[in-house]
Amino acid sequence: MPDAPVLLKPVLGIETSCDETAAAVLDGAGHVLAEAVFTQAEEHARFGGVVPEIAARAHLQRLPALVARVLDEAGLGLGELGGVAATAGPGLIGGLIVGASLAKGLALGAGLPFLAVNHLEAHALTARLPGLFPAPPPFPYLLLLLSGGHCQCVAVEGLGRYRRLGTTLDDAVGEAFDKAAKLMGLPWPGGPHLERLAAGGDARAVALPRPLLGRPGCDFSFSGLKTAVAQAVAKGLPHADIAAAFQASVAAVLADRARHAHALLPEATALVVAGGVAANRALRAALAEATPLPLLAPPQRLCTDNAVMVAFAGLLRLAAGERHGMEVAPRPRWPLEELAPPG
Repeated sequence: MPDAPVLLKPVLGIETSCDETAAAVLDGAGHVLAEAVFTQAEEHARFGGVVPEIAARAHLQRLPALVARVLDEAGLGLGELGGVAATAGPGLIGGLIVGASLAKGLALGAGLPFLAVNHLEAHALTARLPGLFPAPPPFPYLLLLLSGGHCQCVAVEGLGRYRRLGTTLDDAVGEAFDKAAKLMGLPWPGGPHLERLAAGGDARAVALPRPLLGRPGCDFSFSGLKTAVAQAVAKGLPHADIAAAFQASVAAVLADRARHAHALLPEATALVVAGGVAANRALRAALAEATPLPLLAPPQRLCTDNAVMVAFAGLLRLAAGERHGMEVAPRPRWPLEELAPPG
């Protein structure tokens, strides 16, 4: 694949897999013309997590206006697009249906190609977005996908060519952050609040486990660490110290898994981190020192769920000649291993 797709017309991308409603327009070379995100955090915060029904209704309410907004900012009409891409999985099925249905309707009405994008592939390809880094990482590279719903180590070998090296055996890393934060009485989403609390704590003051550290492979486990945090809270230990120790344990485990992954893929050109947890500065610092590979971490707006990555993945697939029919249905589960390169 070339570093930039050969496609003259722009692509509209739509993302509605969880609690971010997003739309974006990229030009035919992959440069961002317009992007918009509506974050539903306030609507879910009082429930301590994402409520699927509330998320789906918010997508339905907000998405049409966001699409109109990015098209207006890009100065484009639907007829000037080269295609419409939408996240079709994995994710919450209600939100996926909202986004994919609108994308299909727009594509059908304007006679445009429709692309059903895998959310995980979109994260995996973000590092190759033109202009994001001095040069896009050549294939193959390593990806650590770290979010509230996903925790995977993946060998990215080409468009549609992904090899999962490891995954979580229980909680995703973002889920572990949220649960640990809740145990300490912090608001949801817990990750940013826990990071701020940890900045004032002493990680050496609380002994917490580092699950699977040093063991072969690239799998993760955070359930036992969460239990240890609950026990430390019950003992009345300072929350700042617990937060610092928790963050240090996660950082050590991620760095260890990255080293194991590099040993399995010595020809890797870079270590890429994506997902909301990738915004954590302590984790980034640990990963930067874990391997001799350059660490590529997209800016925070492109680490969390966004439509730029969806439009870019759709653009690459369109440039490779792929199109999807209107019969393609959203999938709440859609592993990367089930993707294939465009024919």
